[in-house]
Amino acid sequence: MKRIISTLILITAVFNMISASSLTQEADSAYMNDDFIKAAKLYEEIAANEGTSSNLFYNLGNAYYRQGKLGLAILNYERALRLDPSNKDARTNLAFVNSKITDEPGDRGMFISNTVNGFACKTPANTWSLIAIGSFVLLLGAIALYVFSSNVRLRKTGFFGGILLLGACVLANIMASIATRYSTSHNEAIIIEPSTLLSTSPRTPKDRSEEAMLLHEGTKLEILDSVTTRIDSVTTRWYDVKVDNNNRAWVRASAVERI
Repeated sequence: MKRIISTLILITAVFNMISASSLTQEADSAYMNDDFIKAAKLYEEIAANEGTSSNLFYNLGNAYYRQGKLGLAILNYERALRLDPSNKDARTNLAFVNSKITDEPGDRGMFISNTVNGFACKTPANTWSLIAIGSFVLLLGAIALYVFSSNVRLRKTGFFGGILLLGACVLANIMASIATRYSTSHNEAIIIEPSTLLSTSPRTPKDRSEEAMLLHEGTKLEILDSVTTRIDSVTTRWYDVKVDNNNRAWVRASAVERI
């Protein structure tokens, strides 16, 4: 009985793999034939039913860009980089599409922290972890060299090399932590509507005094908080967002999508 169940599970897994492969080929074929709407729909279906990957999000971003949907293109390039920061194609296309959006928000965060985060997030967290482990193993070797060697030159090599390796190990662990936080964070969102009016409070602006700013698709926002309001039996979810270091406002949740 167990053998029959195992066989059925194996057959199901093989069938799912074949089905996913067939769907991917169909989506790729639609893209090559300039049917970008169908390609995007199929890529979305694959993501929903078969799971996601960096390359899948990259392909989806390309399909949306070809439709002129810059917000959704940026959203999917960002998602591709969350899964694999070393995806150079996604990073290149993201920079290209970002150069075409309307808004140019100011700086967000501090220069030093942005530089460190940018450096850490270009490499997968697993790679940083391997570097940390390798540095620690070499550190143990350097300590052993310093403790057990009778040669003065080798002892000096072990001592100073150990200091460098300790620094490398600590630094790699910090970078791994930053990269992990980047890949698992969901506190950023992309505007996906052609344009949306942000307000000074979680409700539709009643007059110009309640209007914060007008932003367009593709702009990245940092989500700080959220509330749900109910007016005349209509329920609306609002995000309290940080646009840049100088601007903070409220945006309808339906106007954005979390990365």
